[in-house]
Amino acid sequence: MTHGTAALPTALAPYVSAVVPYDVDMGAPGVHRGLPGTALTFELPLDEPIDVSWAGQEGSRRRAWSCVSGLHTRPAAIRHDGRQRGVSVSLTLRGARALLGVPAGELAGELVSLPEVAPRLAHLPELLAGAPGPGTVVRALAGELARAEPPAPRPDVGRALARIAAGHQVRHVADEQGWSRRHLQDLVRAECGLVPRDLRRVARLSRSRRALVVAARSGRPVLADVAAAAGYADHAHMTREWVTLGGCTPSAWLREELPFVQDVADPPAASWEASEQGRTT
Repeated sequence: MTHGTAALPTALAPYVSAVVPYDVDMGAPGVHRGLPGTALTFELPLDEPIDVSWAGQEGSRRRAWSCVSGLHTRPAAIRHDGRQRGVSVSLTLRGARALLGVPAGELAGELVSLPEVAPRLAHLPELLAGAPGPGTVVRALAGELARAEPPAPRPDVGRALARIAAGHQVRHVADEQGWSRRHLQDLVRAECGLVPRDLRRVARLSRSRRALVVAARSGRPVLADVAAAAGYADHAHMTREWVTLGGCTPSAWLREELPFVQDVADPPAASWEASEQGRTT
């Protein structure tokens, strides 16, 4: 198994949170579980097209040489023949507008290929096949960013997103901004595609996932401690949310995924303060 986050140029930092090459021997055919997170992702497989669907929704299944997924509140099912090789890219909300040309809200709950959503990046799979490695992807994204004209930031919306993702109550965030709860909900949904409550839940799941990996790699994880650190009421609360959002318990995910988990981190909530909205309030 090989993986590791590629170094990113400073210009890409507000838009791309990680570019991760992976070459994983699973030992046997199976299904990899893609958990919800606060980053948009697109996968660029090598060797074989990616075979992906939303778990339990066979009608959403597709095979393609690229797959972009927006924010979601259900797991993805990625079928493999025993080996997975390719490059995974995580975009911030700002990166969706700058590199894909659409707000993240338009991609929420979607599985689409690069030609469908970002024709100017449709050449990436072929480019990567000719020169495998994360550097190929990083250079292509940097070139696209240089040609793009990202919208001006809306710091107030970014701050609201960051506060919600950090676990603050929606009514408190609305009061801080001087907005009604309805107006806040509309802005959040337009920007990321999730209502504030679901954004909080997905962000909390991401925190617990990172904490689980750290705890498991340093020794036997104490799930009650992980739950408390991530912001859940207790271990049972965390388990219920994992089953609802991820389709499994935290313990089951560790058994299934820990040996193969990639170092792809969701963008920290603070980075969302630079997220642009491009709309008037």
